[in-house]
Amino acid sequence: MEDESLLAYGVPEEWLGEVRTANEDSLLEVAEHLPAEAAEALLELATGGRPELPRAPVAGADPFAHADAGRRFGVIENADELARALEYPWEKWTVFLHPAQRRIVERDYDGPARISGSAGTGKTIVALHRAAFLARRYPEARVLLTTFSAPLAAALQTKLRRLIYNEPRLGERIEVGAVDEVGERLYRARFKARFGAPRIASREHVRRLLAQAGRDLEGLASRRRFLLEEWEDMVDAPQIETWEAYRDMRRAGRRIRLSERQRAELWPVFAKVHAGLREQGLITRAGMFHRLARDMGGTGDVGDMGDVGDVGERRDPPFDFIIVDEAQDVSAAQLRFLAAMGGRRANGLFFTGDLGQRIFRMPFSWKAMGVDVRGRSRTLRVNYRTSHQIRMCADCLLGAEVADADGNVEDRRGTVSTFGGEPPFVGVFDTRGDETDAVAAWLEKCGRDGMKPHEIGVFVRSGGQMARAEEAVRQAGLPFKALRDDVEIVAGHALIGTMHLAKGLEFRAVAVMACDEEVIPLQQRIEAVADEAGLEEAYNTERHLLYVACTRARDRLLVTGVAPASEFLDDLRNTEGTTSRPSPGGGGC
Repeated sequence: MEDESLLAYGVPEEWLGEVRTANEDSLLEVAEHLPAEAAEALLELATGGRPELPRAPVAGADPFAHADAGRRFGVIENADELARALEYPWEKWTVFLHPAQRRIVERDYDGPARISGSAGTGKTIVALHRAAFLARRYPEARVLLTTFSAPLAAALQTKLRRLIYNEPRLGERIEVGAVDEVGERLYRARFKARFGAPRIASREHVRRLLAQAGRDLEGLASRRRFLLEEWEDMVDAPQIETWEAYRDMRRAGRRIRLSERQRAELWPVFAKVHAGLREQGLITRAGMFHRLARDMGGTGDVGDMGDVGDVGERRDPPFDFIIVDEAQDVSAAQLRFLAAMGGRRANGLFFTGDLGQRIFRMPFSWKAMGVDVRGRSRTLRVNYRTSHQIRMCADCLLGAEVADADGNVEDRRGTVSTFGGEPPFVGVFDTRGDETDAVAAWLEKCGRDGMKPHEIGVFVRSGGQMARAEEAVRQAGLPFKALRDDVEIVAGHALIGTMHLAKGLEFRAVAVMACDEEVIPLQQRIEAVADEAGLEEAYNTERHLLYVACTRARDRLLVTGVAPASEFLDDLRNTEGTTSRPSPGGGGC
């Protein structure tokens, strides 16, 4: 790039030489010495973008209206606004939108759009600002901000309040809730008189019906996990209710192939489950969403729900715009429902997510559910949350590219972090006692360095390892809370929990413990796999799970296990800059 362009982006003349010779590692150090506008432009250039040149100020224009002023100043209109602002703690000022993100937020899309990016690139912030932007732009619009789980929806609600704290009326038109909760509310409103309030069959109840229906079929008793997945993905999600429909069903996105004879053996089991649900007056969540989608005039072209009104009948949608965060873990039935509400309108559907963080769902075709994001996908490549060292370490768990079932590829290369930090510490110990001592010492060091307990998280693979996390935190002398679905970060307490519950959380320091062989990947899950394709999917999901836990850390990361350790730790330990022992004096991660 010519010197004139670098100067136009705000690079001081005396720094041109350093900028031209910077590589990925030194770029962060150079950026710290540059004006914010120049540093952000360089980071965007480093990820393959082409930042807009700064606009020259117009004579007589409001100086605070300029984009570069907006990143540093907030205009207080009166004494009441000033009083409210001063009452807020500092973290409520941090829901900040960077210029490259703003272009995505304020863009018009002629169909469903999807924003991707690795952990820490600001996808949730983009989703929040998109909801607020649409509510401001269309004063009569109803906006839904949603995600796949209630805890994550609660976190979105908290962040949205921080974002629009001085615009309370805006919040009246933005509904925040989990997809399941929204679906149940709409179901009651539309179908209660005809079908009654939804009585949802739990997954465990369906599991019992499947076990009972398949107990007499040879070989099925040992394949219960496969049977449940086949029911959920290939029967319940598309609402298949006849043998002919199951026989002819295309298995798009499924690696497991079943012959007609194999399907014929399975169908009587599924037919019994259907009958059992009807007899007990139960409906699955997939059935609920399918019925809603049909009622709203959605695709609903597979299966036969019957008695739900004309398929072509279209009612006024309950929401004008729908923003979905953590979209990689939305189910097929949920996506069909969302598509029926907003998939055919300009700006109607806006998704943010990361295929590398998919930990709850099998992959499936979005196009088959009525959502085609081709030509309307964007990738965020600047990481604002996770240090360069931690990001590089965690990225080794995943491939350079991750593809969905429709062939859309997310390229994870070219992402850069906005700051550097200490190298992660990845350690394998001889005994659990040795691991506990090391983790406790690390936690104590974090405290001595000024970190507050609630800025620290400790995660394990599953409930069976929670006692190890508790022992390490107790030994470090930290007060703590165990993470549950309804527990938020509590001031003055470290948080411990399973990796699945780490989604959406952020900490200055994170310890990931008990990464032993047969713990991650979880041996019970591997043993339950029916074939090679299922084994690959299980390994991928376990890798994603560890990636999610590691990327909750901003400044410091510790990953430990007891020999023989998880094979995944080999990838982390071989990362350039990662240490396998604490540095002298307890420094480093």
